[in-house]
Order: sequence, then structure tokens, then C-alpha cells
Amino acid sequence: MNATDARAMMRYDAEKKSLLVAYLLWFFLGYGGVHRMYLGRWISGLFMLFTFGVSFLLTVVLVGYVGLAFIFLWWMVDALLTAMMVQNHNSRLAAWLSR
Repeated sequence: MNATDARAMMRYDAEKKSLLVAYLLWFFLGYGGVHRMYLGRWISGLFMLFTFGVSFLLTVVLVGYVGLAFIFLWWMVDALLTAMMVQNHNSRLAAWLSR
């Protein structure tokens, strides 16, 4: 193993995403899309946060519950997708570092 490979391995270990951290973020802060932002999916994470915030504010007039139901469904689907998102992120990182 040469110095370049060792440096790439150390960088991979420093930048890879943890499945445990992703699921903890999903469970505790998932309604706000924080788990998606952690995995580098900023646009969908910010959209989820924005939708949650607007829906939460609109619960005063009862319209917000529709948005909260949508966020809840998205959150449940992400329970199944989070492992794949972590694997995809780490695979892209490894491919990028091996160039």
C-alpha cells in the first residue's frame, strides 16, 4: 500500500457516514429532514424542513394536518430508504477517492 492509498483510506474513514447516526437522526429529527441533510441530500432535506415548518404553523387553521400527514408518510418511507442512502453515499465517496 502506497502513501496515496493510505491517505485515501484515512479520508474515507473520516468522511464516511454512519448508519447508526443516520437512523438516530431519522428517529429524533427526521420530521425536519436532518437525516437527509446529514447524508448530503440537502434539497430534499430542506424541502422536508420547510414543509414541516409551514404545516406545523398551519395546524392553527387545521389545514396543516394534511402537510404533517405527508411528512409522516415520507418519514416512514425514509425508515426503509436510509440504509440505502448511507450505502450510496459511502459508495460514491469510495469511487471519488479511488480516482
